[in-house]
Amino acid sequence: MLKGFIVDDEPLARDELAYLLGRTRQVHIVGEADSLETALHSIAEMEPDVVFLDIQLAEDNGMELAKQLSVLEEVPDIVFATAYDEYALQAFEVNALDYILKPFEEERVRKTVDKVMKLRSAREKRAAPSPPLGPDRTGKLAVSAEERILLIDIDNIVYVGSDDGKSELVTTGDRYKLNEPLVNLERRLAGTSVVRVHRSYLANLNAVTEIQPWFNSACILVMKDESKVPVSRSFTKELKQLLGL
Repeated sequence: MLKGFIVDDEPLARDELAYLLGRTRQVHIVGEADSLETALHSIAEMEPDVVFLDIQLAEDNGMELAKQLSVLEEVPDIVFATAYDEYALQAFEVNALDYILKPFEEERVRKTVDKVMKLRSAREKRAAPSPPLGPDRTGKLAVSAEERILLIDIDNIVYVGSDDGKSELVTTGDRYKLNEPLVNLERRLAGTSVVRVHRSYLANLNAVTEIQPWFNSACILVMKDESKVPVSRSFTKELKQLLGL
């Protein structure tokens, strides 16, 4: 069963959504909040699997909360539950799994829960402990981009990011949009200097020039091209070990 958390500044909307989620018999609501500050603290403590998040929260913005949640040690899945359909594109830019509109329809809520369950199950099946970083390996990564097969020098990779199930590979001179999930690239890059540092990022440790502290024990990697890559708290300890810190 999923552990769910609802963030909405309207009590009646929270009650309605909690009722519909309960009827699916697949979600247990572990907490609720009506503001960004309260939600962030409670979610970090309760570690829910999925957060049902409104976008308009009085003086707060649910998009900002979604961004802050991405650096927690246990990053929850996000489902936006709102009365505004014009934010759908922005929602998926912060890796939301779904977007449901008020007034909530029971069948739509049930489909969302089924989607979350299936995606989490698939993610767990794909996930495997990352092998320890071995000696530096000289080689190339073959990727399909722009209807071509490209051979990328691994040493030239800066980082790889994930967005809506697709990946963007950034090198010292180019960016490539790939139709390959991040978990597949992580597996193919195992044993190289390109390692997982966040749910949505792989980073080349040889391209890191600076490590900046972030909130909640997370940190930010400054790369040699001056881009910044977040490191979630759950990967910080392993990263320090790999870097000998």
